[in-house]
Amino acid sequence: MEGQAKQAYFVNEAFNHEEHPHGDNLHRRKSGGNTKELQLDLGQHKKGQDATGNGVDTGNGLPSIDFDDLLPLIGEFGRYQKILFICMIPFSFFVAFVYFSQIFLTLIPEQHWCHVPELDGLDVEARLALSIPMMNGEYNNCYMYDVNYTEIMAQGKVMADPKWPRVKCRHGWSYNYTEIPYSTVATEQNWVCDDAALPTYAQSIFFLGAIVGGLLFGWVADRYGRIPALIGTNLIGLFAGVGTAFSNSFWEFAAMRFFVGFAFDNCFTMMYILVLEYVGPKYRTFVANMSIAIFFTGAACLLPWIAYFVADWKLLAIITSAPLLLVVFTPLIVPESARWLVAQGKVDKAISILKKLERRNGRQVPEQTYQHFADSCRRMREQEAQNGSYSVLDLFKSPRLRRTTLLLIVIWMAISLVFDGHVRNVGSLGLDIFFTFTVACFTELPADTLLTVTLDRFGRRWLACGSMVASGVFSLLATVVPVGVYSAALAIMGRFFVNISYNIGLQWAAEVLPTVVRAQAVAFIHIMGYVASIIAPFVVYLANISPALPLIILGLLGIVGGLLSLLLPETLNHDLPQTLSDGEEFGRGQSIWDFPCLAKQVDEDEETRRNTDVEVRSQAFVRGTQTGASLSASTGGELRSSILRRSVKSRNSTKL
Repeated sequence: MEGQAKQAYFVNEAFNHEEHPHGDNLHRRKSGGNTKELQLDLGQHKKGQDATGNGVDTGNGLPSIDFDDLLPLIGEFGRYQKILFICMIPFSFFVAFVYFSQIFLTLIPEQHWCHVPELDGLDVEARLALSIPMMNGEYNNCYMYDVNYTEIMAQGKVMADPKWPRVKCRHGWSYNYTEIPYSTVATEQNWVCDDAALPTYAQSIFFLGAIVGGLLFGWVADRYGRIPALIGTNLIGLFAGVGTAFSNSFWEFAAMRFFVGFAFDNCFTMMYILVLEYVGPKYRTFVANMSIAIFFTGAACLLPWIAYFVADWKLLAIITSAPLLLVVFTPLIVPESARWLVAQGKVDKAISILKKLERRNGRQVPEQTYQHFADSCRRMREQEAQNGSYSVLDLFKSPRLRRTTLLLIVIWMAISLVFDGHVRNVGSLGLDIFFTFTVACFTELPADTLLTVTLDRFGRRWLACGSMVASGVFSLLATVVPVGVYSAALAIMGRFFVNISYNIGLQWAAEVLPTVVRAQAVAFIHIMGYVASIIAPFVVYLANISPALPLIILGLLGIVGGLLSLLLPETLNHDLPQTLSDGEEFGRGQSIWDFPCLAKQVDEDEETRRNTDVEVRSQAFVRGTQTGASLSASTGGELRSSILRRSVKSRNSTKL
């Protein structure tokens, strides 16, 4: 989540480019998707002005103002929004700690051997030489010689006879704590040898909890609001995280991790959405990306050193969980989602919140503007009620849309598995896990920054393909070089590129899928990503067979997923589909070799030569593409939300 926590941003970004036809006032665009020169078609809409001088659509004489029209008047990133931005810091830390802490709670030193009580008086080398058989030049982790050690000691022997009979460890294990300077739940309960898969099972159970928690708190968020859901998910994470420290068996530990999974993503992304909703479109990309790139990345890089210096897994579980208690102070600072209030018909309450922001930012907005906004919200609700409802099953009723949906599912599962696999494979790279984990997590910062600069220039398809294939290639290269610095460097490069792919993934899905079913479709795809994440720990566990196996699998999946992404339609500079029929036709006629940056130049040259074929679009579309999420796009999903839809829409409104 690191990668998972990013996803709420993507639906929001799709909304930022949404078009909103009003009646027959539809837009027409020329091929190539040039959006720089737009001519408004006001044939059926009169352009009026509100009390502030801002233009509003007055179709049929009714003014239309949406949420993002109000934000510039209230202040797009004023004093209050900056306070909200700072308030994201603890929640960013929470999600990093929730996601990554189990890695450091279940670390097992590579060097561990059968404990032989009779030899406790000897130093380590003497005990090993006398009691542990060799295998491939190294002492075996799971077997000891089955002899009478008291008698062997009395005979003065200092070396074992390889012909002695062998037996599995009888009295537990001894661990070399040189590289990992503390005992963990796995070493205390001896989850090694026959029980070596238990940490893997616990991690998969964590992701099962994340699925259940997403569905449960998605329903809570829909029914009772975002703030109650935010508080509930964090408090459950708090009690389960602290309870982890008192686990005395695997099943107790697994049960606690299941409930900690409830807080995964939800403990951050609901706050993430709330903040983004109150930030104007001009600053939304900065807030969405930098809160992840700086806050989340900083927390992830800090976590291994907290574990290292605390040097106590029980105390680590408490330290990384106790701060979740801060969530109880959230209602004192963070307002409820105004968009959710509008979706619930509580327009007056939403306006009171907006007025509070207005006062805090030192702005003044005429009362008439709020009245126009309230009227627009009511008309929006009436329109939504007339549109009927759709389900994710509608995506599979037409051939091209079904193909697109299946491709999105497969590609997102590949991205999720590769990302989570890289996160958890750091312990198999042959270097200090604390240092390696820090460097690998730091790749999130340049990945986010690079993507912010390139995504709207080169498009989704080829960037997704290139980053996934590059991740796969670097992962495979890491298996053919000596284990150590070189293999770790190549594996970290694989992690860097899959970070980019992850950032692209659900933004692309949110853009390709039709508006009428977008929220629940993205939710469904996201749940399938969780399924892949459940598998990821087992892929990493294959390192017990061969250290190269996880990277080989991750590399092949990356390459296959990247190549499959070329079969999806490009969305940059194209009008996003709203209806199912739009989704069926979307991308028809596109070539696999289309490059948005080149197509844009061709269109500009053609425009210069011909000075004809001027693109005609409605004013509503211009506002939607240039200033950000409109009421229709951002609130529409809320009006049609369900348990499944909301659970992931909240994650997906950025990395929201």
